Amino acid sequence: MTAISQDTIAAIATPSGPGAIGVIRLSGNIAIKVADTFFFGANLTKVEANTVHYGKIKGGDGQIIDECMATVFKAPRSYTKENSVEISCHGSSFILQEVMKLLLASDGVRMADPGEFTQRAYLNGQFDLSQAEAVGDLIASTHASSHALAMSQLRGSFSKMIRELRDQLIEFASLLELENDFGEEDVEFANRDQLKTLLTTILSSTTQLANSYDHGNAIKEGISVAIVGSPNVGKSTLLNVLLNDEKAIVSNIPGTTRDAIEDTVVYDGIKFRFIDTAGLRETEDTIENLGIERTRQHLSTAQVVIYVDLVEEDFNSIVKRYKELNVRPNQDSIIILNKADTFDHACHSYDIEESVSTLLNRTPTLSISAKERRHTDKLIQLLLETVKKKQQLYGDILVTNIRHLNCLRQANESLNQCRDGLDNGVTSDFLAMDIRHANHQLSEIVGEISTDNLLDSIFSNFCIGK
Repeated sequence: MTAISQDTIAAIATPSGPGAIGVIRLSGNIAIKVADTFFFGANLTKVEANTVHYGKIKGGDGQIIDECMATVFKAPRSYTKENSVEISCHGSSFILQEVMKLLLASDGVRMADPGEFTQRAYLNGQFDLSQAEAVGDLIASTHASSHALAMSQLRGSFSKMIRELRDQLIEFASLLELENDFGEEDVEFANRDQLKTLLTTILSSTTQLANSYDHGNAIKEGISVAIVGSPNVGKSTLLNVLLNDEKAIVSNIPGTTRDAIEDTVVYDGIKFRFIDTAGLRETEDTIENLGIERTRQHLSTAQVVIYVDLVEEDFNSIVKRYKELNVRPNQDSIIILNKADTFDHACHSYDIEESVSTLLNRTPTLSISAKERRHTDKLIQLLLETVKKKQQLYGDILVTNIRHLNCLRQANESLNQCRDGLDNGVTSDFLAMDIRHANHQLSEIVGEISTDNLLDSIFSNFCIGK
């Protein structure tokens, strides 16, 4: 594991550019002593821990650089569990740079690397590695749902579940190892039936966690929604309505949309990424065909597909065209029957909705008029219900990190090998090997086993000052 640097580190913790205040952080053994050298207003080396003090920052020539507040944290009661000081200045870039020059000119102080404050917090036992990663997710969160996921992981709900799974495996692994010590005496300390039951239970949990990644990552980055259908069914008009913006060009000329148009909007705390695609049809136009190919790519990867067609009596044709999309079994979809305002038998549109939905295994179906914004609010509600229903399927803990997913998949592979070994009468030394590997992967998630390269990769993605 990476050794904790003995240097005292400093960095500007607030975004660049002018602002009301700017914060500079110091952390390390001599952080308080160094800050006190330039701070005049209180003796920071003698104040109580976790207190705030008003004073002035002066340069080496005695010139006042700024009036500021200094917050003193004494180990281990700080973010990094080290002595720390946060200096809150006026948010002038010049002032912040001048203060940084003073600090970095001090012996034993250097500029912090990206994410080094959080890395030190992890190395000093403030939280585990998955919680440290959640700090980055929390900073990057742009809507309520991504914020809630990051906060849940930061509070340790995911870590707690992983540790509980590991503890159960460790107990049986120790019994299998004990059998190896008494190999010549042909004894069994680990009940094979109980071990198989345990493996089945743990695999159920780790598989559900791994399966939650697509949805968890979509919640974090935004639920991708592909709007697909034939030309001139109102896809671009619908996109503009959903975004409440004239994002896409609307025309009655077929093939107007040649490339995917994408933008985001937040509904009820959930971020959606809507993608308006080129209309699906047979055409000799090379450029339009490229757009159609991209439509199929978006169709295959979207979390939700909105299929747009027209309200018409021949609902069997609608069903046929929808089936030709080949929507994946695990892919959510909504069928929109647009231009209800031009349908001669509008009173029968509900019957058509029911007929289409029934023929397609109760796929949600709604007739609307995007042009007149009729029932588009119901579409938004359908989208929200679809996402929340999927979230209920996976429970409160969702995997959002590709590193965690890879560890879970490798753990599952070892657990399946162990279960197969039990069925085939494999000896305890091979069973123990599989369990050790599964435990290793689960331990990597929370950082109980880590390498310098792994930590450098994770924390290099953080901003300087965090």
